[in-house]
Amino acid sequence: MPAPVADGAVASGPVTAAEQAVLDLISTAEITTLTRSLVAAPGENPPGAEAATATVLAEACTDAGLACTLTEVEPGRPNVSVTLGAADGPGLLLLGHTDVVPVGAGWTVDPLGGLVREGRLFGRGATDMKGGLAACIAALAALGRSGTPLSGPVELAAVVDEEEAGKGIRAFMAAADRSGFLGCIVAEPTDLQTIIAARGDAYLEVTIRGRAAHSGNPDEGANAVYGAAAVISDLETWHHELAGSAHRLIGPAAWSVGQVHGGTGTSIVPAECVLVADRRLLPQESGDEVLAAATERVARLRLEQRGLSVEVRLTMEMPGFETPADHPLVAVADGAVGAAGGPGLPLGGWTAACDGGFVARDAGVPVVVLGPGSIADQAHRADESVGLDELCVAARAYALAAMRLLGRADRG
Repeated sequence: MPAPVADGAVASGPVTAAEQAVLDLISTAEITTLTRSLVAAPGENPPGAEAATATVLAEACTDAGLACTLTEVEPGRPNVSVTLGAADGPGLLLLGHTDVVPVGAGWTVDPLGGLVREGRLFGRGATDMKGGLAACIAALAALGRSGTPLSGPVELAAVVDEEEAGKGIRAFMAAADRSGFLGCIVAEPTDLQTIIAARGDAYLEVTIRGRAAHSGNPDEGANAVYGAAAVISDLETWHHELAGSAHRLIGPAAWSVGQVHGGTGTSIVPAECVLVADRRLLPQESGDEVLAAATERVARLRLEQRGLSVEVRLTMEMPGFETPADHPLVAVADGAVGAAGGPGLPLGGWTAACDGGFVARDAGVPVVVLGPGSIADQAHRADESVGLDELCVAARAYALAAMRLLGRADRG
C-alpha cells in the first residue's frame, strides 16, 4: 500500500482500481474540444476582456453537471468559481486565470482558430493557460460522474487579470476566508513539473521632476531625463549585486527597467521623466520592503543637489511563495502527476510569478504549480501551442491529486 501522508491521503504508488475508474472517464477528445472553444473566446489583457472565456467555462460546467458561479470583479470581467462536493472537511483549490496576453504579430496560424496539428493545439492561450483550465474542468467532471466520495470540496477558481494587476485573485481572496484548503494547485504551464517555489513581482514607478528651460541654455533648467538616467544606471548596478544572493530553486531577485517616458520636445530641457521598473521578488520579500529599499537607494543619488525631486511608488505586487519539499501536498501532487504518466521531472522552482502567491501569503495555504505546456517555450509567443497528451496527463493528475488528498476510502 502507498505510504500515508495525511489523514486518508496517499502520496504516490500504483493507480488503484477505483482511481482508474475515474481516469477512464477523462477523454482527450473532450479536453481538446473544450480547449479549442476556450482559445476561440477572446480574452486579451489589456484591455481585459475575459467575459467570453468565462461564458465558455460556465457552459462546459453546466454540461458536466458542475456547480458554477460567476462574480464580476469589474463590468464584463467575471471570476469563475466551480465547486464539486459539499463535504465539511478542508478541500483542494485548483487555480487558474481566464485572461491572455495580446495576440501580437508573427503568427503563421489563426491565433483564435484552435488548430490541431501533429498532436498539438495552437492558439493564443493554448498553453497560458486555457489548456490548464480545460484539464481542471475535465478532472472535476470525471470526479463528479464517478461519484467518488471526498472528505472536502474541490474548487476551481478561474480569475481575471492575472497578466496585469491581479484584480481577480485579489477579489477572490477578499470575498471569503480561503484558509480552509489543504492545498492549492495552480494549473499554469510547467511542462508537467511540480513547482514548489516561485518568484513574486513588484512594479515600481519612479517620477523625477526638474525644471524646463530652452535647450540653448540647458544650465538654466534641471534635466529630469538626466536624473532618470542616474536612477536607471543604479538599478542596473543593483541588479548585478542581487546575483550574489540566489535562491537555490528560482535564482536571484532581479531588476529590469521596462518603460521610460520623459520630455516634451527636443529643444526643451525636460521637466519630468517617469520610469517603471520590474522587481522580481524572492519568496520571503515583500513589495513594501523593496519600496523602502529603493526609496533609500535613490536618496543616496542626491538628485536634489541637481535641482531635481524624486517620488517612488509601488504600483503592483504579486507575492512569491515556497512550499517545503516534504509537505504532504507536494508528495500528493508529484506522486499524482507521476502516476498519471508525467515526465518524472524533479521538484523545481519557477522564475515567473503567479496568483498562487496570494493564496500562500494571505490564506496560509500550501501551493504548488503544476500544469500542461511550457512557460519558457510557448507562453506569450506567436504560434503558441500545447501538447494534447499533456492536457490529458494534467487532467488525470488533478483528479488523482484530489482523490489522494481528500480520499475517504479508509474512513468507512
